[in-house]
Amino acid sequence: MPVFEITKQATFDAAHHFPNEPEGSIYRRVHGHSFTVEATVRSETLDAEHGWVADLGALDRALRTAAEELDHGMLNEKPGLELPSLENLCLWFANRLGGEWPGLCRIQVARPTINERCVLTL
Repeated sequence: MPVFEITKQATFDAAHHFPNEPEGSIYRRVHGHSFTVEATVRSETLDAEHGWVADLGALDRALRTAAEELDHGMLNEKPGLELPSLENLCLWFANRLGGEWPGLCRIQVARPTINERCVLTL
């Protein structure tokens, strides 16, 4: 049986720091990154009326809305991101989108300028 996956991507810029790092650590200092986030929705069936997994435009709006909550802000100030690792960012996006997108199967958060990323498979 075929399995379909659709993916949308959004970007945001934000600052953070890791307060638990030792004094003098570069990670303890406030610094910023440009981030990308991707959300993937999976289904084995297509919507009979439209022939699609889900409305890509609606997924795009939902993902952008979530990313805008973080854009040009301090990640540490958001509940759930007190320790703003890539892993916790993946969880934050999964929690924001999961209820609205039951087929959500994957979140990827990346810092492309430094070639780092984390993938959460749901």
